[in-house]
Amino acid sequence: MSTTEVTLIEQSSQKTRLWLDELAQELGRPGDQKYALRVLRGFLHTLRDRLPVPETAHLSAQLPEFLRGVFYEGWRPTSAPQRYHDLDAFLERLARTALLAGDTEAAYAAEAVARVLRRHLDLGELHKVRAVLPRGIAALLSDTETENATEPEERHVPQ
Repeated sequence: MSTTEVTLIEQSSQKTRLWLDELAQELGRPGDQKYALRVLRGFLHTLRDRLPVPETAHLSAQLPEFLRGVFYEGWRPTSAPQRYHDLDAFLERLARTALLAGDTEAAYAAEAVARVLRRHLDLGELHKVRAVLPRGIAALLSDTETENATEPEERHVPQ
């Protein structure tokens, strides 16, 4: 194995640990990377399964390599996107996927993951992801206070 390969593995591992540490903090469970990974995996799978295939690929490119593998784990692109249309269905699915106690814990977890994703993902990519999601689910990924000034303007194409 070359030094470059080891460096890439180490970088991905460091980025992943950073994300998990931040998420554990957001979840009020500092140092509990196992719980943070379970929540992040559940959120990423629930989101991934709702996105069209092209957006899934674009979003995955923003993730550290290790988390990209987690993101695609068990994915079946021929069944994407699944059609759960409201936030309640998203949270119920997240609770089931991440083995959370219920919708309240899932809502808290979803907001925590969204804060971490907003810190690490390109705002333009998040805007594209939100554009293909139902309003309630898209709102999870929004941070209206910081994005109003930086949100890309809607482009109107003449018909």
